[in-house]
Amino acid sequence: MELKEKLVSSFMAFEDNVDVHSSIHDIRTEAIKIFEAEDFPTKKQENWKYTSLNSVLKQDYSVFPKSEKALEYKDVKEYFIHEIDSYKIIFVDGKYSSHLSQTTHDGLDVCLMSAALSKPKYKVIIDNYFNKIANKDSLSSLNTAFSMEGAYINIPKNKVVDKPIQIIHFSTGNEAAMLLQPRNLIVVNENAHVQIIERHQSLTENAVLTNSVTEIFANKRAIVDYYKIQNDNQSASLIDSTFINQKQESLAKVHTFSFGGKLVRNNLEFYQNGERIDSTMKGITIIGDKQHIDHNTLVHHIEPNCESHQDYKGIFDDKSTGVFNGKVLVEKLAQKTNAFQANNNILISDKATINTKPQLEIFADDVKCSHGCTIGQLDESAMFYLRSRGIPEKEAKALLMFAFSNTVLDSVKIPEMKTRITKLIAEKLGVNIGFDL
Repeated sequence: MELKEKLVSSFMAFEDNVDVHSSIHDIRTEAIKIFEAEDFPTKKQENWKYTSLNSVLKQDYSVFPKSEKALEYKDVKEYFIHEIDSYKIIFVDGKYSSHLSQTTHDGLDVCLMSAALSKPKYKVIIDNYFNKIANKDSLSSLNTAFSMEGAYINIPKNKVVDKPIQIIHFSTGNEAAMLLQPRNLIVVNENAHVQIIERHQSLTENAVLTNSVTEIFANKRAIVDYYKIQNDNQSASLIDSTFINQKQESLAKVHTFSFGGKLVRNNLEFYQNGERIDSTMKGITIIGDKQHIDHNTLVHHIEPNCESHQDYKGIFDDKSTGVFNGKVLVEKLAQKTNAFQANNNILISDKATINTKPQLEIFADDVKCSHGCTIGQLDESAMFYLRSRGIPEKEAKALLMFAFSNTVLDSVKIPEMKTRITKLIAEKLGVNIGFDL
């Protein structure tokens, strides 16, 4: 049975195990119809021109885990930013792990999507926010159809969250191949401020495919600081779709650090619904072997006097492939828009590939917009200078690549997070440099 047919038939069993009278029953039913009609995306679609899912979809994935496997904190501590105190929402093979988590309802909600979908006290939030900005494409619709578990975060008005929130999804390899579909809903109300760290981590070499959808609502003057760590095994693939709706004077930043995984597709979309909004998306990609990382971004400027800033850096070795497809859309009413987009890449190997397509679509006439991309190799004159000062070639290359990535690291607001990413970069480059950028 092909995966599409398996998923469509599994939906009936899924519906039998959830409340069919749930407020999102009709949403789920409509979503599976969209997926059934559209199927998985192919390279014939413009947005998927450089990314094929064929190698990922050939696995016989288990849609629901047959058994649960417990994890001890000591066995997975390295995957946490454990140097800081934080709220934690932890999932193991798609199931909530209470003993690894630290949730709260004390002045804010840091808890589970399953609770929000099933309990009457959350109905108003679900009705107003759930599935309101997620795309109706096939993969997002597939996630919507099976939406049951994930992180639910609701930050009330004027609340500055006292510590970061970590969302981690572990895959234990308890199944030969596993399909996971977490769904996150994050609502940050007026004048509230939150920092969130997200990670998907496989603990074995068994195949895992994660199709994740996150909806983030940054209301008036809210501040959202979001970090994605993607450093998974090369048997794991991730399709990560994040949609952000911003209101007046809000600030939202998303940093994506892509170092691991067989195939990673990041769909990141910002919608600016108000004036004086600031949207920032930055990323560092460092991959080798036959890894494939695809960043597909959109910033939709709808109203005037707003800004957006995109800065993606890529370092590609061996037979790896990188894709950047970034679009800035400025509507006619969005005068005084200031939009910047850059994608800069270094090819370490002659066999590595980068496909980059920065795009501007502007209907306003009083804007300041720029975009560009570069593809090249390390600066030979800079290499010569460092080598002439007695620095070995390997360390010299690492220094140059650290400097290349520094504009992204500079904007990381959690010091322990910056230190962890710096160490991950050093590991990816195969060096041990005793300083933090």
